[in-house]
Formats: sequence, structure tokens, C-alpha cells
Amino acid sequence: MKFKYKKLAPGLIRPIIPVTLHYQEKFVQYEALVDSGADMCMFPAQIGEILGLDLKKGKKGEMSGVIGKSADVYYHDIELEIGGNVTCATVGFTKAYNFDYGFLGQRGMFNSYTVHFFYRKGIIELRPDVHVN
Repeated sequence: MKFKYKKLAPGLIRPIIPVTLHYQEKFVQYEALVDSGADMCMFPAQIGEILGLDLKKGKKGEMSGVIGKSADVYYHDIELEIGGNVTCATVGFTKAYNFDYGFLGQRGMFNSYTVHFFYRKGIIELRPDVHVN
């Protein structure tokens, strides 16, 4: 699957792709940054609430990033659909940050797909990893 980088401003592009999050009978379509520096997949709490998750019943953890602050995160097992391919993933949801897109990290994305970044071409290519159970 190939996706074009998203243009955020003149001269500023990011590997932001469409993703559908599924939980039971509900789903949400959203955008997510393919982030090789992120350990986990992360989305705003509102997305989890729309899916019908009781966020605080998830496994509680903390996240921190380059800004140095830590925040509570609640992890839930859901399905992520990217380009018609569905994988099960443990995804974090947090109210601490207001971000316009989710993050697809090492666990949940890079352990399920082979990822190639072609920055100069403005393309990201994903291939489902055939060795994932």
C-alpha cells in the first residue's frame, strides 16, 4: 500500500495516513502519523470514547515525549484498519494532549508492517508483515 505524505504547510510534509479504529461494532476513521520514534500507538481520548471504550478500565500507563511532561494513558486492545488490512493492536488513549491526529508506533504498527519512507518522493509504503500471527 502506498500513501502520499500529507502537506501541512508549504515545504512541510509528514507521513500522515488514514486509519480506521474498530472496537466491537463501532468504528472511527481518523488520521495518524507513522512515527518510528513512538513506542506505542496513541490516540486522543475522544476517539476511544466514540468507540464506546470505558477508558479507565484499560491498563493504565504513562507516556512522555519530547516535551518532557508525563501523562496518564489507558491501553485497550482494538483493531486497526489500514488500507483494507486489519490488525489487532494495543492502543493508548489519553486526555493529556490535544492532537489533530494519532500516532502509529513501534508496537501496533511497525511490528505488523514493513514500512518504507520515501521522503523525496513524498510517499510512504506499507506491506503487511507475513510473519505476524
